[in-house]
Amino acid sequence: MRIAILEAGSPPARLDRFPSYGAMTARMIGPAHDSTIFDVRAGRMPSDWQAFDGYAVTGSAAGVYDPLPWIAPLIAALRALPPEKRLVGICFGHQVMAEAYGGRAIRSEKGRALGLHGYAVTERAPFTDDATRIAVAAFHQDQVVVAPPATRVLAASAFTPMRCWNTGTAPRCRCSSTRNSSPTTPAP
Repeated sequence: MRIAILEAGSPPARLDRFPSYGAMTARMIGPAHDSTIFDVRAGRMPSDWQAFDGYAVTGSAAGVYDPLPWIAPLIAALRALPPEKRLVGICFGHQVMAEAYGGRAIRSEKGRALGLHGYAVTERAPFTDDATRIAVAAFHQDQVVVAPPATRVLAASAFTPMRCWNTGTAPRCRCSSTRNSSPTTPAP
């Protein structure tokens, strides 16, 4: 499977010993897939969107509401992506997907989510297991507060009511989560 990774951010300079968000995402996707990284902040996007089977949008220190010149073209590209293309949003990617498809993300008045957070699995998807609760490392302040139309929330908490959501059905699904690097594990 060919995956285009739309890199929307990078670790802070003081953490330059760590790989880029695109490289971290490629590592999570695994070597069985052919991943190509596009730095969308530098205006780099796939020239042929049909050449890829799926897309992943990485995290970013930016907010979708920030007046940065690369955010509007990214939103436009996501809107133009054929619905049969698989797409996952991670952290900022989750928020920009919401904005692209009719939802809304804002800086949360609740403050930052920091540390291990527990979430109820609100709906099972074809790609999930039988867990009824999950625990995920969280580090974010921005949140999706209005889900795109026809969205099903898959995991939620009082603090983050739209932790993971899905539109469509597998294999034509678009799934979004709020975390950049930690896998989910069963919650205690």
